[in-house]
Amino acid sequence: MGENLVIVESPAKADTIGKFLGKAYTVKSSFGHIRDLKKAGLGIDIENGFLPQYEISSDKKKTVADLKAAAAKAETVWLASDEDREGEAIAWHLAETLGLLPEKTRRIVFHEITKNAILEAIQNPRDIDMNLVKAQQARRVLDRLVGFELSPILWKKIQPKLSAGRVQSVALKLIVDREREIAAFESKPFFRVEGLFLAEGSRKPFRAVLDRKFDTEDEARAFLERCKGESFHVASVETRESRRSPAPPFTTSTLQQEAARKLGYSVSQTMSIAQRLYEAGLITYMRTDSMNLSTLALGTTKETVTALYGAQYSKVRNYHTRVKGAQEAHEAIRPTYVSNQEIEGSATEKRLYNLIWKRTVACQMADAVVEKTEVEICGENLPEKFIATGEQILFDGFLKVYIEGRDDEEDEVQAVLPHIGRGQALQCKRIDASEKYTQRPPRYSEASLVKKLEELGIGRPSTYASTVSTLKTRGYIIVGDKAGTQHDCRTLTLEDGDVTRSVKKEAIGAEKKKLLPENIGIVVTDFLTANFEDILNYGFTANVEESFDRVAKGRLAWDKVIADFYGPFHKEVENSLQDREHTRSERLIGVDPASGKPITARIGRFGPLLQKGSADDPDKQYVSLGKGQLIESVTLEDALKLFALPRLVGSYKDAEITTAIGRFGPYVKWNGKFVSLAKGQTPYSITEEQAIALIEESRSKEEKKMIADFPASGIQVLNGRYGPYLKKGKDNFKIPKRKDPATLSEQDCIDIIEKAEKKKQ
Repeated sequence: MGENLVIVESPAKADTIGKFLGKAYTVKSSFGHIRDLKKAGLGIDIENGFLPQYEISSDKKKTVADLKAAAAKAETVWLASDEDREGEAIAWHLAETLGLLPEKTRRIVFHEITKNAILEAIQNPRDIDMNLVKAQQARRVLDRLVGFELSPILWKKIQPKLSAGRVQSVALKLIVDREREIAAFESKPFFRVEGLFLAEGSRKPFRAVLDRKFDTEDEARAFLERCKGESFHVASVETRESRRSPAPPFTTSTLQQEAARKLGYSVSQTMSIAQRLYEAGLITYMRTDSMNLSTLALGTTKETVTALYGAQYSKVRNYHTRVKGAQEAHEAIRPTYVSNQEIEGSATEKRLYNLIWKRTVACQMADAVVEKTEVEICGENLPEKFIATGEQILFDGFLKVYIEGRDDEEDEVQAVLPHIGRGQALQCKRIDASEKYTQRPPRYSEASLVKKLEELGIGRPSTYASTVSTLKTRGYIIVGDKAGTQHDCRTLTLEDGDVTRSVKKEAIGAEKKKLLPENIGIVVTDFLTANFEDILNYGFTANVEESFDRVAKGRLAWDKVIADFYGPFHKEVENSLQDREHTRSERLIGVDPASGKPITARIGRFGPLLQKGSADDPDKQYVSLGKGQLIESVTLEDALKLFALPRLVGSYKDAEITTAIGRFGPYVKWNGKFVSLAKGQTPYSITEEQAIALIEESRSKEEKKMIADFPASGIQVLNGRYGPYLKKGKDNFKIPKRKDPATLSEQDCIDIIEKAEKKKQ
């Protein structure tokens, strides 16, 4: 045992730090938090100033015992958890739980795992910052109070196993509100006119857009008719030089956004990869809202830029954070050694590191110098004008390395225009008037939701990944695609003196990988909005975050934040409990024309459904809503289609074949078995022949899956995704490599299972 014990949160971090310290130091991991609020009951003594009641997590008791033993042998214990509020709380919990004496305990922090940073931290230890601990404690207590008091109300009023949270419920409301905004949006058609012009002496024509749009096809056609035989010339040419500056270095939220845009990573995936890079000593701490770069980082980045691209590409820039409550002492996310362009690691780690490296280097590079040109084109007898815009890069600067991504998917590329002068005649090659539709607001992606939460001041960088993950886990939202609405888009073309018309189908409003609310998420949002206005109020939630920031700076008592929140909140809880009505979220869709019975949509015990007939109708019928169908937007036509199921398709081997739609999509049912439909097949149109083909394919797979079956003992030998295995009841067991699955007897299987069960004990 060394003279010094260093405690960090993760084994990976311990391994990296251990390489930098000598034999006098032993580095151990706490594996994250070692204690939390008690699971049984509220875990908070409300009557005594909201005093938290902590307990050691059951899975951490052995870890705590090991750390206590190690701490008892050490002369000095160094608490080296992360430098944020969560890390400070971990350090405090360790000191309290391990019974560490103040005189032998040191708190050290560093925002990068390098030898210099760690040795410097050891040279400059400090005490545990209790203001940061109290800020984390305030957040934890407040979130427990909200969850503990709200969730049972949701179970009682809507359905069991639901949850609510101070940040997650606001994030959900943003998604639900956007979906309703889209549903209410009326997309209107218009005609956009674009001309193709050729300058004398030039071989390549260029495009220009008319400065007005037309509402109808007749108006667009009338304009094209006026353009027949028209002479066009350049009315004006305006050229101006502009400069473009690079984006600042990454904070947590901007890294999440850019990794989603450029690499397609989810928020949680980005944070997981960044954590590994940090713990391996490759990047600085990945939970930060600061855009600050250290003097050392500025110097080494300048050297790298100069060495790779030349002195003319270098420009030292200092960035300051505009986010409220940002910790300027921290750094932005950057490589620990900017000179390292490449790293060892997995493909995902290399891609994220490369993104961080490029952003860091680019932010210390010179502006790009761009020449922008705008050309105005007029006809001799036309009041309207065509506008052509072009762009030419005179000096690429930071663009040599990196261009920031955009949330809007259609990023117009500006072409380089030919050298033309005022008054110059132009040949009009073609004019197109194409039908377009006004664009509805886009749904949130994970990245754009993070951006919105940050803009509103809701949550903090460390909470965004878990917030989105919780919404998905609870079934409140899904990440999915929207096909868009099919339209017959018309195009009128003037070419060689004739106007022609063409029509092609286009999907308007198609979106990919967007956050879509599920029915239960909408019902929960509506209930909370109606009964707990403050919890769902964006400004109120942001003010709570500001209160936590004030606690962290020692300007506000943590229990006062809780008391100010809890009083009004608890009254709302009590008022809601007095209202015994169950929230059914019913919506009358219409009346079945065949039976005259009402059709309603609502949340049922097993999810969203349609009901035909009143509540007291003994012959009422139910059918589940299909994937992506919402209670508030499902139509009578949709409902009648669903009630047309199950549909009798035919028969196979003396058993009926029917089709229907279930929780997991459309399926064929035959002889008690369910088979999912293939892509492109619908339960309304699938033929008997197609259904039989699906059934036979499914039976063939089942036969190949079964190697042996021993009904007496309830054991099966099966082929699985990762090879053969044993199945008994709900439990699966590995088959030893030396055993041939095809030759196993019933007794062999029993022996393998018994040995495996003994090992578990």
